[in-house]
Amino acid sequence: MPDELEVCEAAARAGGRVLREWVGRFGVSAKGPRDLVTEADLAAQQEIRGILLGAFPDHGFIGEEGGHVGGGADAPCWYVDPLDGTTNYVHGFPAYCVSVALARGDEILVGTIYDPLRDECFTARSGAGAWLDGKPIRTSGTTSAADALATVGFPPNVDPDEPAVADFLAVLPVFQGMRRTGSTALNLAFVACGRCDAFWIRRIAPWDVAAGLLLVAEAGGVVLPIGPSHGSRVSLQRPAFIAAASRPLAEAIAAALPGER
Repeated sequence: MPDELEVCEAAARAGGRVLREWVGRFGVSAKGPRDLVTEADLAAQQEIRGILLGAFPDHGFIGEEGGHVGGGADAPCWYVDPLDGTTNYVHGFPAYCVSVALARGDEILVGTIYDPLRDECFTARSGAGAWLDGKPIRTSGTTSAADALATVGFPPNVDPDEPAVADFLAVLPVFQGMRRTGSTALNLAFVACGRCDAFWIRRIAPWDVAAGLLLVAEAGGVVLPIGPSHGSRVSLQRPAFIAAASRPLAEAIAAALPGER
């Protein structure tokens, strides 16, 4: 049987090659207000899907651009975002990636985040560790919010009364600095390798975060579910979590978020 992580990485890299090939010649359409999709998204997902299901035809597949395939009741399922950061890609802003992960229920087994611009490949295997281009990575270990650089994400359509805005305003004073990259998957990859220290989100799709959640956990970080679905593991059906370089930092963020005390 093929190695799941090897196939995961191969699929993510193939998706990245497609994205590079489409630069400068793609068309853009809207899935919703300020929520874009390009021909590159669709072509990359098609390439990734073919590689994954070609190697594992009995697995399920859930991709951002549709084409869902259901495996058996207990079959693992692939979660794929062929282009996380589409708006960045459209504008030529250098922060987008491919995210591919395999999960059984809420247990994430392997994951890859591939940045085609920097040719950086983040990989992780449950219980075995996390790597950047084959070299082990660890979170920064930062414990104090006052010393931490955090990343923040917002939904495509942000209203002034959006909970994400209230969260941002509540935690802004506690961090040394905050950034918004426009790519949730990259945010999590950067927490895993120590380029930043924390990220949180209350509303997001599973394909955006599945690979990144495994990367943070396997790099020594902490992932805390937040909201009404508190538990020991983040629900991939309704992801809501804090990902941080250390437990003290995660708990400090939880204390600062409205409704999390």
